[in-house]
Amino acid sequence: MVSISGSKKLKRQMAPLFWGITRKDKRFVVTVKPGGHKKDGSIPTAVFVRDTLKLANSLREAKSVIYGGKIKVDGITRKSIHHGLGLMDVIEMQGVPEVYRLVPKDLTVLKPIAINESEKTKKLLKVTKKVTIKDKKTQLGFHDGRNLISDTKVKVGDTCLVQIPEMKILDVIKLEKGAQVIVTSGINAGRMGRISEIKEGTFVLPHRALVDIDNRKIEIPSHSIMAVGKDKPVIQIQ
Repeated sequence: MVSISGSKKLKRQMAPLFWGITRKDKRFVVTVKPGGHKKDGSIPTAVFVRDTLKLANSLREAKSVIYGGKIKVDGITRKSIHHGLGLMDVIEMQGVPEVYRLVPKDLTVLKPIAINESEKTKKLLKVTKKVTIKDKKTQLGFHDGRNLISDTKVKVGDTCLVQIPEMKILDVIKLEKGAQVIVTSGINAGRMGRISEIKEGTFVLPHRALVDIDNRKIEIPSHSIMAVGKDKPVIQIQ
């Protein structure tokens, strides 16, 4: 009988490069179950522990860590080896002194960086949708699949600095001219720059921004960038 959530494994040759797994080992590897992050933009918890951070020598050891409740994602204990870890997630593990944040880096979609202990309760969330619900309340949808009912003045494309796990909005970073952004996907993933111009979308072209990166102006679709601050990032992302 087929699992309602699809296969629990993936051929190694089909796995994204940023997982950091070997290609000529066993035929299959643990995959990501449906969740907040997109499947092609997230890392399974077991792969993150075993292959990305190399804190376990086998899947059995990784399972012991995860099933034992020793890993927290955004302040919440996760016990699934298939849970997807994605952009800006904060990961801490019992017995490991470092706290990690997943960010685009070195032209790679996702890489873990060690952050200060004081920053583990802060996360950047990009607003991907905004709808009006019952009683004329506004519900915001974020890039990691979370939703929040809030009166905060924000537009789709803006970034919220949020306190986790309480999901309290601390600040809003507008996606506008002059904002510092980081490229989250594509050939420029991990590069940072400043927006010099915002271009509205058309019937055939998406909403996009002209970004100054390394003394060059690059036109990038707005869904591939995230505003991270004005003069500098509001939290550690590099």
